[in-house]
Amino acid sequence: MTAHQTTIPTTLTRERGHFLLSEMLRIRHFEEKCAELYTLTKIRGFVHLYIGEEAIAVGAMQALTPEDSIISTYREHGHALARGINSNSLMAEMFGKVEGCARGRGGSMHIFDQDTRFYGGNAIVGGGIPLAVGIALADKMRGLPSVTACFFGDGAVAEGEFHESMNLAALWELPVLFYCENNLYAMGTAVERAQAEPELVNKAAGYRIPAEAVDGMDVLAVEEATQRATEYVRSGSGPYFIEFRTYRFRAHSMYDPELYREKTEVEAWKQYCPIDMFSARLREANLLTDQEYDAIDAAALDEVEASVRFAEAGEWEPVEDLTRFVYSEPGSSKAEEAPE
Repeated sequence: MTAHQTTIPTTLTRERGHFLLSEMLRIRHFEEKCAELYTLTKIRGFVHLYIGEEAIAVGAMQALTPEDSIISTYREHGHALARGINSNSLMAEMFGKVEGCARGRGGSMHIFDQDTRFYGGNAIVGGGIPLAVGIALADKMRGLPSVTACFFGDGAVAEGEFHESMNLAALWELPVLFYCENNLYAMGTAVERAQAEPELVNKAAGYRIPAEAVDGMDVLAVEEATQRATEYVRSGSGPYFIEFRTYRFRAHSMYDPELYREKTEVEAWKQYCPIDMFSARLREANLLTDQEYDAIDAAALDEVEASVRFAEAGEWEPVEDLTRFVYSEPGSSKAEEAPE
């Protein structure tokens, strides 16, 4: 396991600490509620929970601006919330209602929101990485100062898209942040059984991309590293790679019987819960009281409960709209409208 910090920087304010804690609690409660709703069949399809990895999404988003782009995986609810997608809209999407950020057509694995430049939610392992390279290339060709943050798991590092994308990003000096969330298991395969080089941070050396490994259970460590990486990329120096060493406390998906790891291992990692560790550090630094924690926690839970009520009251898309956004309507193309 990674060595974990136990102190708080003297520059951290009470307000800032409470904000970071609140963001992680929002994600935790949202994911726990999704698990509950899934068992009640209110949410259908595949669901992959982010419980245990909250520090990465919250810490990494702090370095980004509204003009930057996000590419994520199918374990993206936490990224979406931390990016600023409204929790009502996100829960409605989970329910498949038209009030969802993708009108209920994306569901859990395909969250999309143009307003926040959140471009997926991608169900294919590694599938979002070349998309991030394409967005970054477009931004560079247009002379924009934007960067693209691309999140992916350790399993994606074994895919060809990862290596092709890293190579092109390095060759073209593209503004891409490659963020690998290494939770030690690609579905049910341990990283040391899938990677000849299990120190994933070393993968970047083959493409001359600067890289570092970061404690993904420490929101402040994540924030500090991603600020540094974002400044480097935004300066025009090219891509940057970070391996976040983390752990998911739940199974790979709600369908996963989780026979590939021992319960004792999971329990050992829960001792490094990012929420518990950070709140303990805040208390030790006299930046958080038990009453303040309870209030922050209650507010996060109230927000999630309200999002469920919003989704429950939402509407299903009419059957007659089934082909909307899929096929062009007759006579809609410019070629058909042009005079002969």
